[in-house]
Amino acid sequence: MKKLIGIIIVLLVLGGPVFIWNFCRIEPGNGSIAVLIRKTGKDLPPEDVIALEPGQQGIQLEVLGEGRYFRNPYIWDWEIHPVTEVPAGKFAVLVRKYGKNQAAGGIIANDDQSKGILPEVLGTGRHRINPYAYEVRLFEDIKILPGNIGVVTNLTGSDIFNGVKNDFKNEEGFLVAEGKKGVVSTILKEGTHRLNPFIYNVISVNIQSQRHEFAGDDAITFLTIDGFQVSLEGTVEFNIIPEKAPRLMQVVGDMEDILNKIILPSVHGFSRIEGSKKGATEFIVGESRQLFQRELEKFLKENCRKWGIEINSVLIRDIIVPQEIAEIIRKRELAQQEAKKYSEEIQRARSEAELARQKMLAEQNLKKIAAETEKMTMVIQAKQRGAEAEIAAQTQLQVAELDYKTAEAEAKAAINAAQAQRSIITAQNIKAAEVLNQQIAAYGSGEAYVNAMLYQKIMPNIQSIMYNGAGNGGFGLPFDSLQKQQAPTAQRTPPPPKTPPKPQPKPVENKQPANNAQNNGGDK
Repeated sequence: MKKLIGIIIVLLVLGGPVFIWNFCRIEPGNGSIAVLIRKTGKDLPPEDVIALEPGQQGIQLEVLGEGRYFRNPYIWDWEIHPVTEVPAGKFAVLVRKYGKNQAAGGIIANDDQSKGILPEVLGTGRHRINPYAYEVRLFEDIKILPGNIGVVTNLTGSDIFNGVKNDFKNEEGFLVAEGKKGVVSTILKEGTHRLNPFIYNVISVNIQSQRHEFAGDDAITFLTIDGFQVSLEGTVEFNIIPEKAPRLMQVVGDMEDILNKIILPSVHGFSRIEGSKKGATEFIVGESRQLFQRELEKFLKENCRKWGIEINSVLIRDIIVPQEIAEIIRKRELAQQEAKKYSEEIQRARSEAELARQKMLAEQNLKKIAAETEKMTMVIQAKQRGAEAEIAAQTQLQVAELDYKTAEAEAKAAINAAQAQRSIITAQNIKAAEVLNQQIAAYGSGEAYVNAMLYQKIMPNIQSIMYNGAGNGGFGLPFDSLQKQQAPTAQRTPPPPKTPPKPQPKPVENKQPANNAQNNGGDK
């Protein structure tokens, strides 16, 4: 018994991991999901297909993504399914298969408990969607090309009539507010859009310039006031105003309807009404044709703009009138053109003559202006030369006056210097005379002074004197007289006279007088 229990334990230890790996392992690969199915628990209601509450039997709502999981195979069963892949350029709409049934006419699941189409869409990529809970429907992206817009129509919501009165919310009518069935005023710009096609319908509307030619069988015909049939051939260019496109699409229709219901009837109506007011001959003359074209274009612009159509241009290429009057009118028109041509030639000849006259007058005026200019130039040059000569003379005069004043100042300075020199010499002479008189007085007489000066000069060179004492002074020298004169003062010999120093002359400032009046005052 113990051996059996040991064998069972060994089998459990060794076989348990093998059993779990082979029978309990759930391993969705790349790009796969696992849908769980519960075998035990509470039974599902007969109308349900998905177990929404914990512990219920049946298919579980949540799925297992890529990875490795382990579940008890007695309680769980599972299925491997590929993930939902939305390719580029597409989007997906989910249809819920479980939940409460929709009311009569309802297809959109607006809550989490109802069957039906989910409002949200899935974009490009991989999504883990339970195939038992949801149905996946793929749709192409809504592409609004350049030059186009998208007009959106709500397919769901409340009706625009409540049985009593109109429930339109747009003041222009025929457009509905959000949450109502019908065309909304919101437009889609160019680009890529992803709108649930079960909720919204999008129509691409070309807003580029369109051209329509009315010619041949489409030509506009009407009767003139004189009973002739006239045909118009031309072209009209137009485009839809983007903001008005929703209402226009709702009320009128597509581009062909716009052309056949609004533009062409407006052209026909205006042509028949206004054309019947004119004669056939008026449509051959160019001015009448241009006037009719301008009036037609003005009428179309005003009438079509109310609908949201912009008229860019209206061109009438040809107006076809009956041949029986066309030839007559052409001849008359040709004659008028010829007369107009001759009149223009005459006017051109007159203009050329007038131009030649004006040219000659212009040449004369140019010569006159040139002569006057030359005269003015010579006068100006003469005045300039006279002014230059006058300025030169004044300059020379001023220079001469300055030279005169300078010479006069130098002469006065020389006279003042001579007078100062004379005063100095006079003072020196007077001083020398005073000194000489003092010396003579000291010697007693002039003769004694002269003898003293003589002896003073020659005495240093005399070695000896022979004197006999007789006569008037030996060797012709007046010693006796000198002795006689100096006898009383023999004891003191006066010193030789000193030569007085010569006084230095004072420098004389050579100041130039400020003006002639000051010089004249100085002379006085």
